[in-house]
Amino acid sequence: MAFSLGREAAARSYRLEAHDTVGSTNALALEHARAGDPGLLWIVARKQESGRGRRGRVWETPHGNLAATLLVAGRYELKRAATLGFVAGLALAEALASVAPGAAVSMAADGASGPAGRFELKWPNDVLFDGAKLAGILLESHLSGDGRVALAIGIGVNVVAHPEDVPYPATSLAALGASCDAETLFAALSDAWAGYFEIWNGGEGLSAIRKLWLARAAGLGGEVAVTVDGAVKRGIFETIDEDGRFVIRARDGTAVAIAAGDVHFGAVASARAGI
Repeated sequence: MAFSLGREAAARSYRLEAHDTVGSTNALALEHARAGDPGLLWIVARKQESGRGRRGRVWETPHGNLAATLLVAGRYELKRAATLGFVAGLALAEALASVAPGAAVSMAADGASGPAGRFELKWPNDVLFDGAKLAGILLESHLSGDGRVALAIGIGVNVVAHPEDVPYPATSLAALGASCDAETLFAALSDAWAGYFEIWNGGEGLSAIRKLWLARAAGLGGEVAVTVDGAVKRGIFETIDEDGRFVIRARDGTAVAIAAGDVHFGAVASARAGI
């Protein structure tokens, strides 16, 4: 089966570049950005040989998993453009729920609160199923000489396989009993993205997306530990603010807004954060 855009994405003039194997879909997207590509370009592959996650971490994409990057370009403030990561998370969670409606496992693996059998969003850029990581999102930017911002929004999904030697719970669609393939998931993702991007780009911006994101947030209202530059901040996950920062209520009652860090939930927070 070949990769193809969903009907809504195709109708809204998105374009597609499909590969069997690539080094990195994000790297290809940034090459297009430097060459002046106008954006709304999806680059997808069944296998990625040199994928990466946040902070230079390796992201494995064996054959059959999904590696996809959307290139978006425009005259956006860089800070505003960065909030497209929340749009990507919402679109991916919706797409996953549509292609794997019967997925179910017994219990949360990472202490995240929320009902069993739910695709949830972990700040800032992961999609979980009952606490186990199913997908990750990586944003990289390119600033052109004329002031335009190009953003490569990379999305990696464990469709047929997931890593075993990682310090956090991980899963795949196959492990959840779903028979979906990467091509079917991508078509659903491209359509879901088109809808959420219209909300973000239609004047409502992060305000509307923020409410939708919080409705799927993992760990909301529960205890968290956040590792920030080697230091650990603990408290109750209260919200994300209008700038997309992770807000916790510390033990002394103060609100702490965190722009970047690694979040760990509940009973396993202390061990995972190295406390």
